[in-house]
Amino acid sequence: MYRTKFFDHLILIVGVVLMLGPLAVAFTTSTHSAAEIHSKGLMLAIGDQFDETYSKVLFHGGGFTGQVTGLTMAWNSLILGVGFAVGKIVLSMMAAYAIVYFRFRLATLAFWLIFTTLLLPLEVRIMPSYQVMSELGLLNTHTGLILPLLASATGTFFFRQFFKSVPEELLEAARIDGAGPIKFFIDVLVPLSRTMIAAVFIIMFVYGWNQYLWPLLMTTDESFYTLMRGIKQILQVWVGSQIPDYNEAFAMAVLAMLPPVIVVVIFQSWFIKGLTETDK
Repeated sequence: MYRTKFFDHLILIVGVVLMLGPLAVAFTTSTHSAAEIHSKGLMLAIGDQFDETYSKVLFHGGGFTGQVTGLTMAWNSLILGVGFAVGKIVLSMMAAYAIVYFRFRLATLAFWLIFTTLLLPLEVRIMPSYQVMSELGLLNTHTGLILPLLASATGTFFFRQFFKSVPEELLEAARIDGAGPIKFFIDVLVPLSRTMIAAVFIIMFVYGWNQYLWPLLMTTDESFYTLMRGIKQILQVWVGSQIPDYNEAFAMAVLAMLPPVIVVVIFQSWFIKGLTETDK
């Protein structure tokens, strides 16, 4: 028994090291100068450039205009992450509600048509989506960044399965009390779905926060750049003898990891319940 526990803990420790090791190395490396990183590679010890590097990344204006800061890019990434999460949750809940409770003809077919869109990656529909946003004048806007990607087959699937597990007695009781479809949805289903909402929020927030390709195509104005674009932009300055600011790239990568980690830590208990809970 003790031997089994020892190996269980050993496996967990190895997993933690493998997961957190790259993050720790990225942080320690970011505290050294770019020239030192260029000549010596990754660093395991903390250097003396922490204050200078992180203050420059957060507050120093950069880019072609010299006005884009790390805080600006972090704000854009936050808008993208929260906008994706909230929008996808709202649309997915309404779609799942219609499929499960309105019971119209071909509802099952409609669901599977939605579900099959999982087979279509973003790259397949990116050009039509770009053309539509361009014709609507939504390029270089937060609306244009968020709106085309709000439909979520994953979220619809999760909420559909959740709603199907809600006892029919609740629906009958709501009808007896005179609750209409909207009141039943807001007063009954939404409170019951809190754990599922938290789970989907984490998934969609991380998805939106880490977007790179779509913002790359949709934005040419630097004021709409996200942290993912900022990291790439730092590493594209290798011209002649100029050394890329590796320390700033690592610092920005560390900062880009923090919000998703914070969201997961805050909602972790709800996240687990939302994916495993079956009894309502």
